[in-house]
Amino acid sequence: MEPFSKNNKTIIEIKDLKKSYGDNHVLDGFNMRLVEGENLVIMGKSGSGKSVMIKCLIGLEEPDSGSIIVMGKDIGTLEREELDELRTEVGFLFQGSALYDSMTVRENLEFPLRRHTKKFGVIKDTTPLVMQALENVGLAKTIDLMPEELSGGMKRRIALARTLILQPKIILYDEPTTGLDPITAKEIILLMQSVQKKYNTSAIIITHDVDCARAISNRMILLVDGINYAEGTFNELIASKDPKIQAFFK
Repeated sequence: MEPFSKNNKTIIEIKDLKKSYGDNHVLDGFNMRLVEGENLVIMGKSGSGKSVMIKCLIGLEEPDSGSIIVMGKDIGTLEREELDELRTEVGFLFQGSALYDSMTVRENLEFPLRRHTKKFGVIKDTTPLVMQALENVGLAKTIDLMPEELSGGMKRRIALARTLILQPKIILYDEPTTGLDPITAKEIILLMQSVQKKYNTSAIIITHDVDCARAISNRMILLVDGINYAEGTFNELIASKDPKIQAFFK
């Protein structure tokens, strides 16, 4: 995919982020900028701090130092309620984005609407919103099914529909294609592309999957030794002679 112009509005800015656990400096001055409408892929080996960075970004972990600005707000200074409000603008699709087994697909999708009444008010009839979210992922006919009746790929798509129902401006994807067969993984990638086009969302995608990175990224950051070691488009990075960069594409 094409890189974005530098003139686009900054949606997230992380500056000099540091986080250690004892002697382990997981993040050691990490910097990142995400612009509006961009798909930014972050690659790093296991334990390189990718998930710690995401946890800091959504306020689940507190960094030791550095700043995180999301849509113009410094999340280190926000009260709990303000942070909750900001989180409705951030959607997640995590590896274990499990659906609630005891609820139908419809109830799974209604859940975030009930939780965040501030954004939409109290909705008497949620069906149109639920149907729209399911149509976005091509699964309208599953509305009354239980999760156990769905395949792994369908569950991942329903979890994405549940993320989209709050109409977030930012989506964080954590290993979106992991554990899926190649055909289903491709479907998820196409879906991520169509979401970006339709809603102009800005996304951070954490992945090990080189094919996914090639297909989805406008720009990439390679996280090595706690810092943004290399940045560029997929084609720029794959052409690099640096052995630390080459290691990602082998």
